[in-house]
Amino acid sequence: MTFEWLNAVAGFGVGVLVGLTGVGGGALMTPIMVLLFGVAPGVAVGTDLWFAAITKMVGGAVHGKTGSIDWPVLRRMFYGSIPASLLTLLWLWLSGVGRSHNALIVVGLGSTLMLSSIAALFRSRFHRIGERLRAGSPERFKAAQPAATVVCGAILGFLVTFTSIGAGALGAVMLLYLYPRRMSPKSLVGTDIVHAIPLTVLAGTGHLMMGNVNAALLGSLLVGSVPGILVGSLGASYAPDRIIRGAISAVLLAVGAKMVFF
Repeated sequence: MTFEWLNAVAGFGVGVLVGLTGVGGGALMTPIMVLLFGVAPGVAVGTDLWFAAITKMVGGAVHGKTGSIDWPVLRRMFYGSIPASLLTLLWLWLSGVGRSHNALIVVGLGSTLMLSSIAALFRSRFHRIGERLRAGSPERFKAAQPAATVVCGAILGFLVTFTSIGAGALGAVMLLYLYPRRMSPKSLVGTDIVHAIPLTVLAGTGHLMMGNVNAALLGSLLVGSVPGILVGSLGASYAPDRIIRGAISAVLLAVGAKMVFF
């Protein structure tokens, strides 16, 4: 019972932070499950994929109604991410990584955490670099966008399926870099969220078939996260977003380094 309440409290805390800053819940929840609750890395990844899928369905529905989704860009992302996710699941199933090679998952998780942290910290800088390239060689830059978007989708498809994280911070930075003038803040968030939904459902289904989902743990996390997201969203306009986002990124960078090097 105590363990279930701790799960709910963790879900609430992550929900509040996601509501306040928009930082992806997976980057926070998976390390908590592995490092604090002692959940096996494979099970933590599978459980978190469903946690992310369910929570993002709500946000995706809202953005769909408000028309804040860039469908052409989204399709390009899917051309890369869905095949990459399927191939990663096939590899996990054939090699048994999802069941027995948890050390490899921990290294992948830590590395992706560090990449996500760096992406979040230098998000504006990557945006400015993309803007300069777009302004300097507009025709060449626009010609490379479709293929580059598919490649970025494939990278995200692998990372999300293998570690459950990457679709949030990394996906947003990739889109800002590739579409510095096309993506408004609203369409960036909407496209990023909707891209993550089928990807996490597909990856989560694969992990479920491999026995890597703890349904009881998932339920207790959701019990806390739903009210947490509501509380965080209500307080988002009053919170020092840049300070909180920077603090979270620093913590995730340290946690990622711990997973990889210690």
